[in-house]
Amino acid sequence: MSSSFVIDRTMQAAMTALDGLSQRQNAISRNLANVDTPGYQAQTVNFEDTLKQAVSAHNRLPMDVTDASHSTGVSTARAGFTLVNRPGVSQRADGNNVDIDVEMIDMSEAGISYQALTQAVTRKFALLKTIASG
Repeated sequence: MSSSFVIDRTMQAAMTALDGLSQRQNAISRNLANVDTPGYQAQTVNFEDTLKQAVSAHNRLPMDVTDASHSTGVSTARAGFTLVNRPGVSQRADGNNVDIDVEMIDMSEAGISYQALTQAVTRKFALLKTIASG
């Protein structure tokens, strides 16, 4: 079974999205940890644009090569993820704009999306296992 059969465009997109969601969760955690830090600006990770461009262009996501002899391995396109200041959040007198309610909602959304994607990947691997054991 070739790696392109197992790691197809759908799997590459799912893996990229999982990495982006993980990085978004890290940004949310940093925001919550800095809720009382004067001047701290809440951040979020924008990975959807990178994912849309890769999928809509019908291009394969870039491959990570850790060794010249390796020909497989899927990039998470980290370079394409953008850490940006969270737009549309009001700033407090101390210059901090972390809103705990917004962070908790975003954390829940990212967690639900992450869980849904991991279930989809697990189901695909289960299907491939069933086909292989045939």
